Amino acid sequence: MEKKKYLQLMGLSLASVSLLAACGGDKEESTTTTGNGEQVLNLIESAELPTMDSVLATDAVSFNVMNNVNEGLYRQGPDGELVLGMAAEEPAVSEDGLTYTFKIREDATWSNGDPVTANDFVYAWTRLVTPETAAEYSYMIDGVVVNATAILQGEMEPSELGITAVDDKTLEIQLEKAVPYFESLTTLSMFFPQNEAYVTEQGEAYASDSDHVLYNGPFVLDEWDGTGLSWVMNKNEDYWDAETVELDTVNIDVIKETSTALNLYDTGSIDRMILSGEYVQTQQGNPDLKTQPTSTVAYLKFNQERAGEQTALANENIRKAIAMAFDKQAYVDTILQNGSIPANGLVPEALAVDPSTGEDYREQNGDLLSFDKVQAQEYFEKGLQELGVDSLTLEILSDDTENAKKSIEFLQGQLTQNLPGLEITLRNVPFKVRLDANSNQDYDIQLALWGADYADPINFLELFQSENGNNKSGYSSADYDALIESAQTNVTDLESRWQDMLDAEKVLMDEAGIAPIYQRAYAVLEKNYVENFTTHLVGADWSLKWASVTK
Repeated sequence: MEKKKYLQLMGLSLASVSLLAACGGDKEESTTTTGNGEQVLNLIESAELPTMDSVLATDAVSFNVMNNVNEGLYRQGPDGELVLGMAAEEPAVSEDGLTYTFKIREDATWSNGDPVTANDFVYAWTRLVTPETAAEYSYMIDGVVVNATAILQGEMEPSELGITAVDDKTLEIQLEKAVPYFESLTTLSMFFPQNEAYVTEQGEAYASDSDHVLYNGPFVLDEWDGTGLSWVMNKNEDYWDAETVELDTVNIDVIKETSTALNLYDTGSIDRMILSGEYVQTQQGNPDLKTQPTSTVAYLKFNQERAGEQTALANENIRKAIAMAFDKQAYVDTILQNGSIPANGLVPEALAVDPSTGEDYREQNGDLLSFDKVQAQEYFEKGLQELGVDSLTLEILSDDTENAKKSIEFLQGQLTQNLPGLEITLRNVPFKVRLDANSNQDYDIQLALWGADYADPINFLELFQSENGNNKSGYSSADYDALIESAQTNVTDLESRWQDMLDAEKVLMDEAGIAPIYQRAYAVLEKNYVENFTTHLVGADWSLKWASVTK
């Protein structure tokens, strides 16, 4: 296996956790193998698969599938290292760090037999920056590749992006500035290649179901109709490294109730699941129970402008009141019970460290927005006075999973009890509907989550820049924007850049642009015959390239 040394980012390697189980187990043969000895893994997801267009994806479910059926220049390896993907070898990098030249594998092919070419990357990255595409993740390339910013602002043509197919197998990328985490960006789905001829031929049907997408990764997607609650990933026999892939079939069903999933696990119908709430306690002592740390932070997103009108949440005191009015420790202890911890800032623990001192970012910046009922009530009374009202009714939007429902019910109880005069209504919707509501800013308060794409605080902090495609809340702060811009452009002075990021988070929390709730950990049940199911702290949640099921 071709590997790259751990990516050092301000003293911290890209981290991942691999859940490695022992051989053995007494599962029915039909669960792990077919009659002809094929390896089959049965998994569940908590939400539908919204899209298979790698340029348009914004959610964890899509990222997980794409990470297994497609491949960029690099992918994350079993230990978080960068492993060569479509790149045949390490790139040639200019002395100033601004020009990368990649050779594309000669044996890399699409699932229709076409070779993967340098132009496939040029086409996909150009789609990403084209304003008409309206890709929410276009900010990932903004300020990174030459001319991306001007193109996104409509000031230059997409064809002027700093990426060139020198020939079919040679790709040249020009950067605006030296980016210490550039190579890790190429593991993310928005930077995956797309076959121009195929996408153009399919037109509006492209990525609408599993039959209208091409694949160049370890697996191919089957039996996804674009809306259904199940899909299948089968081994891609034409993948360049197919001999490494041991699984033949991965069956995935959407199960939103933990009780249902647990029954399936106990009967041997699924091989791995995530537990929540009181179900964790029932599994204490089970050797299948594992804790999987993550970089994901959950927070309340406050929408300051809805249907063209300013909302009550545009009032800073109202936001501060809500952000401080619920007991986070009680929440993780009673609702989650899975090892998650309270979050009093946006950037999670164990993501990155100070380049000078080695101190963890979260520890260094401390608790910035904590539970304080008395202070919350003072802010709320002041906010009501400023708005000229004596009460407020606000809605919390979340997914329709069992855990999401329990979460916002807890928040509803805490907020209405601790802030007299506040009424909270609840709206639980399917995952894709919530994403649409977020994109259209059709919500008051939203229970949202963000997991790191790469191991740098800026990946969280840039979300709430005024013009960031993921902001979708109306939050705008000139001070915050200036600090983020400085951190994004000042990549050579790491100490100054680090201080900018510390200060930016303080501004965001001081203004209660969002309300952090918890940093997620998973309580996982995994059968002991599942081996090398690889999970990651950054980027997609998991990879199956190295996984297997054994007896």
